[in-house]
Amino acid sequence: MALSTTRRTPLSDQVIAQLRAQITSGEWPVGARIPTESALVEQLGVARNTVREAVRALAHNGLLDIRQGSGTYVLATSELAGVMHRRFADADQEQVAELRAVLETSAAGLAAVRRSERDLELIGTALERREAAWHSGETEDFIQADAAFHQAVVAAAHNDVLAAVYADLGEVTRAHLRHDVGPELIAERYVSHDGILAAVRERDAAKASVEAGRAIGVCSDA
Repeated sequence: MALSTTRRTPLSDQVIAQLRAQITSGEWPVGARIPTESALVEQLGVARNTVREAVRALAHNGLLDIRQGSGTYVLATSELAGVMHRRFADADQEQVAELRAVLETSAAGLAAVRRSERDLELIGTALERREAAWHSGETEDFIQADAAFHQAVVAAAHNDVLAAVYADLGEVTRAHLRHDVGPELIAERYVSHDGILAAVRERDAAKASVEAGRAIGVCSDA
C-alpha cells in the first residue's frame, strides 16, 4: 500500500518507520538482503530518492549495510544493536567470548529452571536447523542458525532485560562466531549443542550452564 503524504512527518520519515518495522518485526531478519530500490519504490509508492534517503538513514543508524554491487543487507534489529556492533567491531575476541559466556551460561541456567514445553520445542527446532545448516556447508547459514539457537535458549530464560541485551549484542556475537568458525566449515571445529538442550529439558541448571560454557570454549566442569 502506498504511504500517505498527508501526515505531518516528512515522507522520508514515514518510509524510515516502515522499513524499520519490517526489520524489527523479523520480516527482514539479520543477514537478509532487503528488496531492491526499484521494488521498494513500487511497494511503497514513493519516489526513488525518498527510498534512497530512508535506506541511507537506516544504514547510518547501523540497521542496514549497503554493499556496492551486492545489495543492502540487514545488519541489526535496532539502533542500539547497530551502535553495539560499531562500538565492539574491533574488540578482542577472547573478551567477546568471555562476555558470551557470562550471558549464555546464565541464560541456560535460568532456562533450565523456567522453560516451558513450548520453549523446548523452539530450542529443539533451532537445534535441528543448526544441524542442517552445518551439513549444508554454507558458513553464513550456519552462523545465523547457531545464533538463532542461542537466542532461543536466552528467550527460554524468560528475562526480558536479558533477552533485549543479548539481542542488541547479536551482531557482536555473530562476528565472534565468524572469527571462531573461519571462512569454511571444518569438522574439527564443530561443537555439538545437544548437551544444552538435554540439560534444559532435564531442568538441570548447573549442567545447562556448564554445557553452554563448553559450547563457547571458555568453561569446563571444574
